[in-house]
Amino acid sequence: MNIMFVHQNMPGQYREFVQWLVGRGVHNIVFLTQRKNAPKIDGVRTIVYKPHNVAKDDAYGLSRTWENATGSGFGAAQAASKLKDTGFTPDIIIGHVGWGELTFMKEVYPNTPIIGFFEYYYSAHGGPVGFDPESPVSAHSPYILASNNAVPLVNIEVVDLGHCPTYWQRDRFPESFHDKCYVCHDGIRTDTLLPDPDVELTLGRVDRALTRADDDIVTYMARNLETTRGFHQFMRALPGIQAGHPNARVLVIGGNDTSYGGKSKHPGGLRGQMEAEVGDRVDWSRVHFLGQVPFEDYQKIIQISKCHLYLSMPFVLSWSCLESMSMGATIVASDVAPVREAITHGETGLIVDFFDPDAIAAQVVDVLQNPETYAHIGPAARDHVVKTYDFHTVCLPEHIRQINDLVPEAKRMALP
Repeated sequence: MNIMFVHQNMPGQYREFVQWLVGRGVHNIVFLTQRKNAPKIDGVRTIVYKPHNVAKDDAYGLSRTWENATGSGFGAAQAASKLKDTGFTPDIIIGHVGWGELTFMKEVYPNTPIIGFFEYYYSAHGGPVGFDPESPVSAHSPYILASNNAVPLVNIEVVDLGHCPTYWQRDRFPESFHDKCYVCHDGIRTDTLLPDPDVELTLGRVDRALTRADDDIVTYMARNLETTRGFHQFMRALPGIQAGHPNARVLVIGGNDTSYGGKSKHPGGLRGQMEAEVGDRVDWSRVHFLGQVPFEDYQKIIQISKCHLYLSMPFVLSWSCLESMSMGATIVASDVAPVREAITHGETGLIVDFFDPDAIAAQVVDVLQNPETYAHIGPAARDHVVKTYDFHTVCLPEHIRQINDLVPEAKRMALP
């Protein structure tokens, strides 16, 4: 089958799927992306394109997103047109709609079915906007958020089928989208993301290897240390965690930047702001900020953790939450709808009030001090992810079924 993927940050949500397709050795795969340093994947032809237009700094705020989307869409369409001139016609196009890259793809390939990834529909209610009183909504925010939805509203008519990874994300979209969108996660590699009770971890400030048996490790992880993923509430919980369990050692993964929401005005970013706020109430010798770490190190850090914190606002569920569950982590997570879709309190994780650092700290301390009480949670969390989100046995077959429904019978892929 000829397959075209489109994602401005290759491979995006298609990392595992592309690798699996390459492994079959029978598909001709092209990936359109804006990412100049895109990873090289043997068996995939990568085409880097430039947006045809980028909105100027003084562009009108309510049309900026659409202007950027049309620039990306036209740039992607031009790249696809050149590809078509070489004789390549995809049997299926699979891509993310969020940046507008699929907007004009039917003008190039009118007869090729398209599956579009619908990640998020903006609203002033029910998501991170307006959730935290510390980040008040401006009078113009509802209008800007509504204008951002021009991209999915146009693209639902472009695609033949939509795809949402969770029900919470699908339900963010208007009901008119629902019948055209199937729900299935990208998939978690539970065959490689496993618990490891014997894992050892070496840190520069500790003169011996850390082990799960000998150390009470608490972990927090986000791509960047930001309010949308609850970093400020994590930091406020630290004094209580250390007061209740002085032997706890805390490992923090994440860059000091912002992926979602507003940036801190503190010169040291949100980390600097929160370090100043909690100050000398924290024993910093037992807190390790590790930055963004290689995937192998990230696995070891979660595997050695006695308690992992996932304190997201109501927003797109992080891969790290499900990956940590797959590795048998005991997770203390925020009580918000997208988290509750994946975690049942007391069974597959522990749910706490996002706005109550004392309650967060108390729950972490109880996990550390009474491990036998919570010993069932890690195995149950892994079992849930295996049954619901496993890439090979759950998600991949569903994605293939959806593709097969759109392509001629002679092109269909065998189910694994």
